[in-house]
Amino acid sequence: MMYPYENLENFTLPALLNRSVELYGDKKVLSKVSQEPMSYKELHENVYAMIQILKDNGIRKGDKVALLSENMPNWAVAYFSVSYFGAVIVPILPDFHPADVQHIIRHSEAKAVFVSNKHLQTIEELEGSNMKFVIKLDDLEIIDELTNHSYMSKLKQRIASKELPKPDEDDMAALLYTSGTTGHSKGVMLSHKNLVTNALSAYKNVTITEDDTFLSILPLAHTLECTVGMIVPILHGADVVYIDKTPTPNVLIKAFSVVKPTMMLSVPLIIEKIYKNKILPKFTGSVFMRFLYNIPFVRKKLNKIAGKKLIETFGGRVKFFGIGGAALSPFVEKFLEEAEFPYIVGYGLTETSPLIAGGRIGSKIKVGSTGLPMVGVDVKIADANPENGEGEILVKSPSVMLGYYKDEEQTKEVITEDGWFKTGDLGYLNEDGYLFISGRSKNVIIGSGGENIYPEQIEAVINQNETVLDSLVIENDGKLIARIHLDYELIDKIFKADNVPESQVKEKIDKLLEEMRNDVNAQVASFSKITKFVEQIEPFVKTPTKKIKRYLYKE
Repeated sequence: MMYPYENLENFTLPALLNRSVELYGDKKVLSKVSQEPMSYKELHENVYAMIQILKDNGIRKGDKVALLSENMPNWAVAYFSVSYFGAVIVPILPDFHPADVQHIIRHSEAKAVFVSNKHLQTIEELEGSNMKFVIKLDDLEIIDELTNHSYMSKLKQRIASKELPKPDEDDMAALLYTSGTTGHSKGVMLSHKNLVTNALSAYKNVTITEDDTFLSILPLAHTLECTVGMIVPILHGADVVYIDKTPTPNVLIKAFSVVKPTMMLSVPLIIEKIYKNKILPKFTGSVFMRFLYNIPFVRKKLNKIAGKKLIETFGGRVKFFGIGGAALSPFVEKFLEEAEFPYIVGYGLTETSPLIAGGRIGSKIKVGSTGLPMVGVDVKIADANPENGEGEILVKSPSVMLGYYKDEEQTKEVITEDGWFKTGDLGYLNEDGYLFISGRSKNVIIGSGGENIYPEQIEAVINQNETVLDSLVIENDGKLIARIHLDYELIDKIFKADNVPESQVKEKIDKLLEEMRNDVNAQVASFSKITKFVEQIEPFVKTPTKKIKRYLYKE
């Protein structure tokens, strides 16, 4: 597969970084909001200085080094310095439970850990690991109290030569532990070639130049943000800005006005919240506006005006808003399309580094689709249903993982002998080659007449209701039940809960849920009708990409 990038020595992370430093040396590359940025040259110098520290402290090619931190410029320094000479970076999502973090460090046999001040306690409490020393990511200094001094005193053999070992394209570069919706995390082994070819494959989806600014809000330890939000901008000479706080709508709106990003990535939840909280109330706040908003040609005009305001809210320069990590609600996507907002939906998995398919800026949008397969990625449908073409999505590309760490059996289950990766997702390709996802094969519920029922599709209908924050459709004794987590702030306003006895509020909520059930059942197929709506008072437990951990709620 040929990619249109000159001066790239090979498909390794050091080759990619070296090329960018030569091309964009003095340009800014990484910063926090309102802070002095690091240039490409400074990034390279910091990477080289850190390589020396790692080598001097016994890290060799193939050794694992963990990375536990919120987003910051030094995250990239740690990532590139470890992978630059053939060691393996183990990025850990900062919202993992401390016990999971400690399990990952032990399971990966990490010899060293980069950790931010915020997560230091998790590492201080670590027991029974292979860890020899800890580097504080905030200032890139070794923490003396967390150093194994007996190991250091035995460390006699230092590499005196200036020659750095070079990783091969097929060497493991990163080991990523996924917190799947189906239980215990698996260690996904990604090679240099996996990551670099995936970054190179995005050129047809969006044009990125050295004048572009990315606002990075998803955790860098998630493959989507790492590949598309860090490696891709570095490849193109763009700069990346990080925010210090949790990306709530209010925090984001302030950051937009300062950074004025041209590009960013998001999980659907963020844009859905902005739509539900900031845009929809203006169109449904009065009976008259609600009436107007239900007339299609008026709705399109109103959405177009709202789209211009939304771009202004984003700082006025946004030209690429990538959405991935989970399914986007159809009603929110319809708004984005009619608003002419520059969004594209992408699809991928950690195991595919991650991009499999994506929309293309400037091309026709197919609402409900995750776009065309990426350059160099082959997609086929296994055991397709002759009626609708639906089956399991299989992928073959240079970005498919090496396998699961210490788990050959599970690797063989998902990668066929001729190299096709079984995604576990069900979907179909239309006549134009656009990919549509129906749902996870593990989540499919079989109806009494043998029909395939996709809970995600029913949930998308339920979630259109402004009072719903989240929903989950499950099967219980052959009947479909929906658990509903409501927006209690909005419920309090609607029912004036401060002045009404609790029992009356409960009655009103029960009535609301029953009305909602009837409304949803009028919109879905007869075999997908819901028998009961149950109030889910506590928020659902979710994965880092904000997907509900379904296995916790099986009845």
